[in-house]
Amino acid sequence: MKIQQIQAIGLRGATPEGGWSNELRPEDCVHTLIAVLTDESLVGWGSVFTSESLVRASLSVLQPLYAGENALEPERVSEKLHQNTFWQGRGGAITHTISGIDIALWDILGKATGQPVGRLLGGRYRERVRPYASLLMREPERMESELLPLKAQGFRAFKIGWGPFGRDNILLDEAIVRASREAVGPDCLLMVDAGASDAFWPGDYKWAMRTAEMLADYNVTWFEEPLPPDALNDYVALRRAAKVPIAGGEVLTRRQSFQPWLQAGAFDIVQPDATKVGGLSEQRRIAWMAREHGVRFIPHGWNTAVGLASDLQIASASADTDLVEYLTGSPFIDELATGGWALDADGMLPIPNKPGLGIDIEIAALAKYSGSDLSQLKAVAGH
Repeated sequence: MKIQQIQAIGLRGATPEGGWSNELRPEDCVHTLIAVLTDESLVGWGSVFTSESLVRASLSVLQPLYAGENALEPERVSEKLHQNTFWQGRGGAITHTISGIDIALWDILGKATGQPVGRLLGGRYRERVRPYASLLMREPERMESELLPLKAQGFRAFKIGWGPFGRDNILLDEAIVRASREAVGPDCLLMVDAGASDAFWPGDYKWAMRTAEMLADYNVTWFEEPLPPDALNDYVALRRAAKVPIAGGEVLTRRQSFQPWLQAGAFDIVQPDATKVGGLSEQRRIAWMAREHGVRFIPHGWNTAVGLASDLQIASASADTDLVEYLTGSPFIDELATGGWALDADGMLPIPNKPGLGIDIEIAALAKYSGSDLSQLKAVAGH
């Protein structure tokens, strides 16, 4: 089975707020779906955390390398693309685009063999996993109204992040966390994401240490991105001293970038994003490396329905991965998978056991949020 062509389909019109200092607008494109078409009419879907224009440019560079390649060999093909494009810059748009291709090739391999991707990644340790609702921080008086509807939907784990946190004063930070803990109650998991990869982050090690002490008082499950993403030594010191677990790694790409962080003991929880890190092939290797260093692997998932499906599959194949991120309020999550997503009575998310990633793309919704002519995909995918 050969790769015939690869299409990039940028998502826009409903892009959710990121909490960034340079805030996203609904029409901005930061997520792009990848469709790998084969000569045997199988289509594989991937997701890239990068704008459509950069993905299209990357595909033009990669095309001579993937054209006619075996669509049933995701790890080898992805490694070929990495090895032959180092001179374009490792870790940028090229790497992100390879991530989407890799995910799509795993999807194809699963469909061709009749197996869910998690089984092909090594076997399914679980059939369901707990999703944590991921949402932005607001002013303290708004947190209850943001969180209670999600709790009513069945979520029992929540991550609040970005927004005003860390950008004003620690009293406001504590008020936000206090209001959130009171809203979800003592029995739910509550995580806090500072978002220190934002532009010109003002916090330093002492701020992070002081904040970690405060978060421990509210039984916060982990403190995510408390420091700028290049502050390796400060992460190591913080992880050793903090009373709450420290999480990070969402901006790193490929296993080689994660190795020094894991060896140094910078994280309690590592969070590679399949749509940036190099796809499921790289994510699995990082998960193995993390386990060898006593670090929990919980994938970062602020992206799309295809990204969520990828996270569910790798969670099924990772012995210790008991949580996945669920970006709330995004049509790119909720509407792009046929049938959507539903929590069970225990607030758990069933892991699809159909072949491939286990989801079908809702082509009408994809057309709505891309403005693209998807007639060829419709015909090939049988919609």
